[in-house]
Amino acid sequence: MSQIETTATAVLPSMDFQVDVDQCNACGLCTRDCPMGIIEGNPPRVDPEKEIRCVRCQHCLAICPTGAISLEGRKASDSLPLTTGDLPSLDQIDLLIRSRRSIRQYQNKDVDPELLRRLLNVSAYAPTGVNARALTFTVIDRKRRMADFREQVFAALTKHAARIPDRLQFLASAPTAYAEHGIDILFRTAPHLIIASAPTSAPCGQVDVPIALAAFELLAVSAGLGTVWCGLLKAVLETLPELKTHLDMPVEGIHYYPMLFGHPAVEYARTVQRDGAAIVNRLS
Repeated sequence: MSQIETTATAVLPSMDFQVDVDQCNACGLCTRDCPMGIIEGNPPRVDPEKEIRCVRCQHCLAICPTGAISLEGRKASDSLPLTTGDLPSLDQIDLLIRSRRSIRQYQNKDVDPELLRRLLNVSAYAPTGVNARALTFTVIDRKRRMADFREQVFAALTKHAARIPDRLQFLASAPTAYAEHGIDILFRTAPHLIIASAPTSAPCGQVDVPIALAAFELLAVSAGLGTVWCGLLKAVLETLPELKTHLDMPVEGIHYYPMLFGHPAVEYARTVQRDGAAIVNRLS
């Protein structure tokens, strides 16, 4: 099991805002686009007393057409360039979202570690409230470790059956169903687990968590993997919070949600049909 944690802006060092005056064309884009309004002057600068207001969004670095700005030692030349035609088309994203399925059948093999590392790294680019970046990804990245955790959960469900609320009583049969019939109603025999979490002190932690998982899911699907949001495991962890210690997670003080993932053992031939599934209120 491993954890990847983003760094909260509150503990970041000086923003080290630098401008290459030979490259700067005085367009003013960085000044106008700064969400906190702390960039000023020509050439642009940031008053040291205002640095504390910077949320490290890097808008200034990203918008500069000549690459004149560096921030916290990050140079524009190390960013990926954006040009017309680089991004997926609307039709491609449309198909990706329409074709996404909750996968409940998985192949018995691990996801390539390098691929998983890439998915987790890019998922950390997901937006967070006030750019707090206080997310933690707790990951079970080996199927053998996943099997151990499954047994730990099933043992706890058996031992503490009396603590399971009535609405979740069907989970009391999960250990027997798996042991006797190989039916895994909780983990769906998925080889991997990711839990996104954020401290309750984060400005928008409760929202940051599902946004990050949504990013991970779309990345995973685009890489040929399958995922399923595991509300049942969330319910189990809420009912038996001591199980969080097996994941090196705090028992209290966090917002979190689990997702199972791996190579799907099923392939869908077409999208489903959900046009008009959401109510749309148009205000005029």
